[in-house]
Amino acid sequence: MPTQNSADQAMVRELNISLVLRLIHNEAPISRAQLAQKTGLNKSTVSSLVESLLKLKLIHETGINSTGAGRPARLLEINENAGGIVGVQFGVDHITVALSDFSGKTLWFRNKATDMQDEKEKTLQQTLELVHEAIAISKKKNLDVLGIGIATPGTVNIDEGLLIFAPNLQWHNVPLRNFFKEHTDINVFVENDANAAAIAEKLFGVARESEDFVFIFAGVGIGCGLFLDGNLYRGNIGYAGEVGHSPIMAEPFEAPCHCGNTGCWETYANQHAIIRRVQSRLDARRDSIIPALMKKRNAPLSIPLIKEAADQGDSEAIEALQETGVAMGLGIATLASILNPEKIILGGPLSVVGDYLLPTTKAVINKRSLPELSPTIEILLSSFNKDASLIGSISIVVDNILSNPTHIQRR
Repeated sequence: MPTQNSADQAMVRELNISLVLRLIHNEAPISRAQLAQKTGLNKSTVSSLVESLLKLKLIHETGINSTGAGRPARLLEINENAGGIVGVQFGVDHITVALSDFSGKTLWFRNKATDMQDEKEKTLQQTLELVHEAIAISKKKNLDVLGIGIATPGTVNIDEGLLIFAPNLQWHNVPLRNFFKEHTDINVFVENDANAAAIAEKLFGVARESEDFVFIFAGVGIGCGLFLDGNLYRGNIGYAGEVGHSPIMAEPFEAPCHCGNTGCWETYANQHAIIRRVQSRLDARRDSIIPALMKKRNAPLSIPLIKEAADQGDSEAIEALQETGVAMGLGIATLASILNPEKIILGGPLSVVGDYLLPTTKAVINKRSLPELSPTIEILLSSFNKDASLIGSISIVVDNILSNPTHIQRR
């Protein structure tokens, strides 16, 4: 029976091996001596931890650092061939499944349109078929699967892998982890899409060097992932970040939201709000090239079509996007004042029109925030654009392995 002392030693070793692996992930190529210097651990301890990571095939040696005095040192970096990771993104009108290597590089992906009217069982079965396809491709590439990550809109119990409620999907209490684990026998990690996207920015994107930042995931809904003091902030019961359902409007008629409330931020700043603003202009017979584009493409009014019109200088499309930027700025200004982050990052489907949103968004933030606050906050677009939560689904698996490297399972 292990003693308390041996258990404590095992815990310390686990923390240290995670610390070393994260440093290699963030700062590679890096030598053992540099790891010792940055961690404060002695060289023999670092060498032992590195050997364990080499045996786990999570890192490998690459090149030689011959600068400086003394013997040339072998450099270490993440082993991209450590295994494959399957990422799943649930959207309101689509599902996307991707396969990546351990470095986060996408090797394969598939996108499939879905219908909100379909039973969730049908959508889950369609997703499972794509997951099995991704697993098969990983095997063909001689990569064991390290895990399945799922990014979904709505509130998530991450301990149970349970989707509690997704208002825009109208899904309640969906046991996502159990469903995919049962059908694949692979470890499954489930996360809210905005949190997953924030983790992606922290591991691979524009927030790698940031300790305090807000990721705004904007599409049909609006959510945010909060990193405070270098850690994802989840709140009291794990549902922090549901900012899209914060009431920001006070008017005689407040637009209804899918959550059942009225006046919610996302009803004024999401992709449906843009389409409504453009449609109202078309109904008023304002001069626009959009009807001609819809006829030419034989397509309904959509965000890509509105962007195409804006790119061609259509004033109605540009003004509708700018108005939405104002609504976006109202919500972000509140977050900026409360949290005082280093960065605010906009990602998700609406980031494809981010260049039209950001100027008015920034103007509103400057106007509505304390004058000494707004100049210190960088407002920028996601590294991953509309695929932020898809990369996030992969990132949550990577993050779990970085935190628990000795618990890795390969299937």
